[in-house]
Amino acid sequence: MSRLSIATKSRLPSSLRVESTNTAVVKAISRLSREALILLALDWLDGPSLAYTAPYLSPPRADDDETPEDSADLYPPCKSIEELHDLYTDLQQQRGSRRDVVSRILEGDWRHGLTLYQLAMIDFAYLDEHPTSQKWTAYKIQPLNLPTKDADDEILKADEKSLNLPRFHPSTFLQSLQEQVLPDIKAHYHFSRPKKFPLLLLRIFAIESPYNTDLALSGLNGSGNSTSFHSSRTIYLAFPDGSPALYITRAQATGPISHGESKSLHSLIANGVPQALSRPRERYTLKPTSLVSRNLEALLDKRGPGRSNAAGGGWSIYANEKDKKSPLDTLLPTPPLSRESSSNAETAQKRSRPLSQHERAAKRAKTVAEARFGNSGIVSDGKGIERFEIIMQDPYPAIDGLFVQDSEDEDDRRNRQTDRRRSKIDAALRQALGDGEEEEDEIDPTRWTPIVRINFQGPHVFAGIRQLVEAGIVDGERMPGWMTGEDGVTTGVVKNGLIRGHKGSGL
Repeated sequence: MSRLSIATKSRLPSSLRVESTNTAVVKAISRLSREALILLALDWLDGPSLAYTAPYLSPPRADDDETPEDSADLYPPCKSIEELHDLYTDLQQQRGSRRDVVSRILEGDWRHGLTLYQLAMIDFAYLDEHPTSQKWTAYKIQPLNLPTKDADDEILKADEKSLNLPRFHPSTFLQSLQEQVLPDIKAHYHFSRPKKFPLLLLRIFAIESPYNTDLALSGLNGSGNSTSFHSSRTIYLAFPDGSPALYITRAQATGPISHGESKSLHSLIANGVPQALSRPRERYTLKPTSLVSRNLEALLDKRGPGRSNAAGGGWSIYANEKDKKSPLDTLLPTPPLSRESSSNAETAQKRSRPLSQHERAAKRAKTVAEARFGNSGIVSDGKGIERFEIIMQDPYPAIDGLFVQDSEDEDDRRNRQTDRRRSKIDAALRQALGDGEEEEDEIDPTRWTPIVRINFQGPHVFAGIRQLVEAGIVDGERMPGWMTGEDGVTTGVVKNGLIRGHKGSGL
């Protein structure tokens, strides 16, 4: 009699095994380097992890059993954990290829399959080796105003003045988040803390299945063969230490996935996280920040626990921990130099040859760049933004005191705006500007307002702009503030010279 499997709302257990021959497992583990694979295997053989990472060992034989071991086995199983641990320790001292270590893990020591716990450790090991492999979207955790009495259908708004922060406990958060998951979706959760960044990572592995057993990871197709979990999705959440922010990645799939499916899972997580953080009489919401990047260090700089969140660009000098000088200090500054030293400095200054016009211009450009960018926009700071997109909504400037009029009538303009296809950046900008109140537009609507999109791309966009200012290619004195990165966004709408929705530079 076949066993029964009943649908449940529980999450997937960490001990659930996936076949080692699964293409998704082979692809995931083959991305790691040889050193990372050996360190990962040694972690699996440690005492705390053995409950979910037990290897395949040779079964004990009786003393009178003289049957020889299978000589055809390419990787004979070890007899104990200690023997296997010593084997991988010796591999660290030897030279070899990554393929040999992958084959030994999948075809030898863990031939019976890898657990979901091990797959999560594989993904986190790859994330440690390649920190820029995921694209993160930053959100701000904001408390909501308390509802009024007898207001069942009231839409709660964010409380901009409140300083309350949610209490985060991993086990309680996962229990509350599991309640937001649909019954036909099963998820596996795994926390990890990276060594390089001050944040806590959560990996969510979701699959469409009503069961939380082996049936969730394998099924039967029309030909009767076992299929792998190609419908699974993986998404990462990052909780920075001491900051009301949250970073979420796009959904990664082992099989083909459409943009709509990835976006739906992303929105499902974005809606479920604030409900999991909320408590009675204490509700929270996630507010988009228009900040997207692959660099976690850049996200921590703009939306992290440091002092540089609202001090970007030239304002970064006030967030420097080393410089404590202020005109409001009660202590006198360092006394000036003596007359002898000052006279020597004057003599040395007189002896130096005068700068040429080109040298004065180059020195002036570097001084302006330092004033506009401050301590930010440095190539070697490791806080590079890869993409910066802007839409200009300013009307065309006047020519000889006359404004350029729009030749289209109102009906043509409405039809053109209705029929125009909205791009991804337009949708992101509408979402980012949806929470803010629209300001009154005092500009004449008949003035011609061209649609201008500016797209900066590179390993460090704002460092590149700073180099252009230092080279004199870009006029740093007339350059708008949003080109210095002081607004802390990667997508925005510029109106009247400012990033719309941020009410000015840096805020």
